[in-house]
Amino acid sequence: MTDEAFDEFSFLAAQQRDLALNSPLPRAERLSLTLDDGRTLSALRYGDAPPAVTFLHGAGLNAHTWDATILAAGLPALAIDLPGHGDSSWREDAAYIGSILAPDVITAMSAWTEEPQLLVGHSLGGLTAMTVAGSHPELVRALVIVDITPGVKPTGAPRELLEFYAGPTDWASREELVDRAMAFGLGGSRDATARGVFLNSRVREDGRVEWKHHIAHLMAAATAASTGVPGDGENAMTTALRPDTWLDLERVSAPITLVHADNGYLTDDDVEEFVSHAPTTRVEHVTSSHNVQEQIPRKLAELLTDL
Repeated sequence: MTDEAFDEFSFLAAQQRDLALNSPLPRAERLSLTLDDGRTLSALRYGDAPPAVTFLHGAGLNAHTWDATILAAGLPALAIDLPGHGDSSWREDAAYIGSILAPDVITAMSAWTEEPQLLVGHSLGGLTAMTVAGSHPELVRALVIVDITPGVKPTGAPRELLEFYAGPTDWASREELVDRAMAFGLGGSRDATARGVFLNSRVREDGRVEWKHHIAHLMAAATAASTGVPGDGENAMTTALRPDTWLDLERVSAPITLVHADNGYLTDDDVEEFVSHAPTTRVEHVTSSHNVQEQIPRKLAELLTDL
């Protein structure tokens, strides 16, 4: 079946069963916005009411990473594909840094939301969310940052993830890509991994399968231009997670919650440094790896609905 013939929301029913939810599936639709420079920004909208929560994903992911969390929360939501990810255009300058991505997010929120949002950002999306909240307080009523700080050391990312994205950029089939992901210990069950691969890849005109997001292609190119030692292409990922200034965080006037995954990217020192810049921050410690929204979506959803 071609990508064009496949409903990207067809996975929601299975996710809802996995979460043991009895509520009806929310209406879901793909949105698209043409920016002033001609690039396209894409997003997913869930529910019949205007969004109350806006979600920003991490580097190498896309808006669908929030599907399970959105289902569990049961709130009308907007999940944006950051530039260079999902169905949004790649940046020619490859500048995937929170402060640079923020203006596009501000444009999207201004177009697709009607009231101040609970803004939730994971990893790169968290850095982007800090800039949005710090520069446009009228758009944000509360800010949730998931497992990232402006001072985090990008080299703390698992070596397996860096090597995984620094590998080939195209495959004969999605099954090959699922096999590779499973071999690297990424994803959960094979069904869950296959779902993630489908939503984060596309079939080219020549029939080969490639990642949708720009990060993998940048890392592969960096590796090819280096010594060829696996992992040498990690500069692309560390650039994507390059620390932004703490000033954006210090400007945030909305209530802030920092979600600290015990097996994620942050150390206790990182959390302490974050709180030193934003003393009123509420810190939530959870048992999870870095991708909290995929590992413990119900727990994260409970936290969001409490807020």
